[in-house]
Amino acid sequence: MSELHPTLVDVLTNTFKVPAVELRPEATMDDLEMDSLAVAELGVIVKETLGVEADADSAYKGATLGRISEFLTEATAAGAR
Repeated sequence: MSELHPTLVDVLTNTFKVPAVELRPEATMDDLEMDSLAVAELGVIVKETLGVEADADSAYKGATLGRISEFLTEATAAGAR
């Protein structure tokens, strides 16, 4: 699992009140009942917290939590170079 997975879990449980038991690596935003507004807000939080900017629809909508965590790890590593 990605090193940023705990950060993503923290945001989803504390900000969006998603039950931690639902946060499986294969879960999608749809599985978590995150609508497009919530996904867009997640994108803003990620940008403010991690400095990673991405189009919310292409980066988060439909992607699994595992893939989102990997994307965030790759993006922060690329930004550190």
